[in-house]
Amino acid sequence: MNTIRVCDSTIRKLSNGKENPLSFKEKLEVAKLLDKLCVDVIELDEIRSSKADSLLIKSVVMAVKNSVIAVPVPLGGDPAPTAAALAEADRFRLQVVAPGSSVRMEYVYHKKSAAVVEMVRSTVTECRKYTEDIELLIDDATRGDAAVISQLVGAATEAGATTVTFCDDAGTMLPEEFAEFLEERVKADPVLSDITWGVSCSNELAMADACVIAALCHGAGEIKASAFPVNTASLENACKVIAGKGESFGVRTNIATASMRRAIGQIRRFCSDTPNDKSSIGFTDTVDNSDDRLTEHDSMEAVISAAEKLGYSLNEEDARNVYDSFIKLASKKESVSTRELDAIIATAAMQVPEKYKLVNYITNTGNTITSMAHVKLGTKDEELEGVSLGDGPIDAAFLAIEQITGRHYELDDFQIKAITEGKEAAAETIVKLRANGKVYSGRGLSTDIIGAGIRAYLNAVNKVIFEEDE
Repeated sequence: MNTIRVCDSTIRKLSNGKENPLSFKEKLEVAKLLDKLCVDVIELDEIRSSKADSLLIKSVVMAVKNSVIAVPVPLGGDPAPTAAALAEADRFRLQVVAPGSSVRMEYVYHKKSAAVVEMVRSTVTECRKYTEDIELLIDDATRGDAAVISQLVGAATEAGATTVTFCDDAGTMLPEEFAEFLEERVKADPVLSDITWGVSCSNELAMADACVIAALCHGAGEIKASAFPVNTASLENACKVIAGKGESFGVRTNIATASMRRAIGQIRRFCSDTPNDKSSIGFTDTVDNSDDRLTEHDSMEAVISAAEKLGYSLNEEDARNVYDSFIKLASKKESVSTRELDAIIATAAMQVPEKYKLVNYITNTGNTITSMAHVKLGTKDEELEGVSLGDGPIDAAFLAIEQITGRHYELDDFQIKAITEGKEAAAETIVKLRANGKVYSGRGLSTDIIGAGIRAYLNAVNKVIFEEDE
């Protein structure tokens, strides 16, 4: 019985796509869930913005225990930054993505096939300096010239690649056609019998799951799938088929199928609840970390470590202020949850002069109109106004603030809770923004939920701007 490797592409695909982009925290939580499922390989996106992307990779590496983390490196580029971000991992994979069709070579990479082959050879050679686990992904392989595909496979394996993946990006093949393509590849490239080869299939014709199973029946040792529908094979469907019928074609997986339904349900909530613009806000459906509780007996190091797990990087002064506030709260109750620690950090850490102050705001919303917000902010010298439409009044207000400040930051988390009871209950809002690889939190209090949200967002924005200006 051959144990095949399962590689999940959810995070990488949603990082590349314009729809449902995941926040930093959501990517981290999805990676944790995939790791618990014992997915063999978790794919992340390549490093584009060095600080933020490197921080994500490092955070995932620290959070993941079972899975191999795979990250693409630029074709013909230097893999050193990617390898450095992965350095703390017990095992990691570097991926070299190369075009397989002449169309992609000439119109995307502006190269002829001979040049692409040499770029693959040199990039894999460089990757070998950092790891033995190197994967060549041949994009659009099913529409490529057979001779060129063989040259790519030969160059990569000679340089040290241990996995080759054939990608059917067009997604127009039926399972029988895809199987025939793979049979021809194995015959043309005998070296494939000495390494692991795998497949990645587009779901353009809703045939990706069937094509993946056809590939397994013809010797594939690795498949790419996704826990969330992102135009590729379904992780849940593929693993169900393998669990039910894999014995008949001699394959099995390491996936923890017993807990699959629950884990994939959580992953899909993270992905599908994510608005098209990450500044679009609802009530964030985050994983409740309330089980990770702290008590007054915990040391300052333990509290700061918990803060770092939440994404904060505190300086010495902020760390002392947070710990002092934590002790005051912890002495009055049995334990402090991570959500309460979030609120402490928002209140105690990095209190800065307000560059922008809320003067007033007007929102207009309903089930038959698009929400609108008119926000007026005051600075030292003048008052500025912004008007914006949005997906709900809070989203519209946040966008109006962005319009005034001329700055956009990634929203990492949004929490809101009532802190008093009754019709006039006060709401406490925590907003977490990610900028320059760091997390900044703001806190807002008001009997008006929208007002609390605006104040929390503005509090966080002022912290980011203060540090950027410094």
